[in-house]
Amino acid sequence: MRKLAELFWPIIGFTAVVASFSLLYHEFQGESVGAEVWANLKAIPFSHYLLAGLSTLLAYAALAWYDQIALLHLGVRHISWVFISLCSFTTYALSHNIGASVFSGAMVRYRAYSTKGLTAAQVAGLVLLCSYTFAFGNVLLGGVLLTYDPSMMQRLSGFLPDLITHPATARIVGLSCLGFVGVYVAASLMHLPPFRWGRFEIQYPRPEIMVRQLFAAPAELIGAAGIIYFALPEIGNPGYIAVLGAFLLSFSAALVSHAPGGLGVFELLFINLMPEVPRFKVLAALLVWRLFYLIIPLLAALVVVILFERRKLVDKIKSL
Repeated sequence: MRKLAELFWPIIGFTAVVASFSLLYHEFQGESVGAEVWANLKAIPFSHYLLAGLSTLLAYAALAWYDQIALLHLGVRHISWVFISLCSFTTYALSHNIGASVFSGAMVRYRAYSTKGLTAAQVAGLVLLCSYTFAFGNVLLGGVLLTYDPSMMQRLSGFLPDLITHPATARIVGLSCLGFVGVYVAASLMHLPPFRWGRFEIQYPRPEIMVRQLFAAPAELIGAAGIIYFALPEIGNPGYIAVLGAFLLSFSAALVSHAPGGLGVFELLFINLMPEVPRFKVLAALLVWRLFYLIIPLLAALVVVILFERRKLVDKIKSL
């Protein structure tokens, strides 16, 4: 039974990839995709590629901040910022591409942080708080966006029931999200005991940790969405807020699908959420996002892993 449970999410992820690519194939059937996308990639100004690169740095710096916040919550202060940054970068670069980020991220972090004296329980707590921080960022940004511009949900008309995409419903959801954030902030400031619902538990962090989460959580999503925004053309560009909202919805759906790197799922949703931009230009921007946010970091992370393991092997040989 346990082995079947371990296979469940990979099967879900694979199914999501196949279904998404099938829909994308029908979306672009009969068109010269390669030539059109390549032409659009070449049309992106060099300065916009630089801005996309800076957005990537912001996103990964925020992810490193996730780890530092979690370590502060655990009372761990002896690990350098450089080590934390390299560990976080490697963790997310691998887990974003592999999928099942909670599990793959936990393995990478344990391998790295155990060399600094952290126990398995401490690493598990770190992974959990990083996941909370990411979820907190989604709820906070989602609440702000839906309250500010509830009409953005109408971009999902046809994908979701009209009741859900209606602006009035969207604003209620947005205000509910902000209400949740308000309760979380108040509970932290008042030092309330953990909230329990069955086996689910939320332990409110200290105020200094909570304040850091308020800034770190949205920063990663803002940076990641910025990559796509700068890769989109100026003509027809719906603006950063619309791109951020589309990114938030697409990225969250891709994570829930457990598809490796959100492959297919992310593209399918995002293209349909940008009806005012030519599809090939959106596809080109998404390829830039994959290159900057996933592929280049993955290649760099593999180098970090090889150097780390080589150093540990050398140290072990010297100790014999």
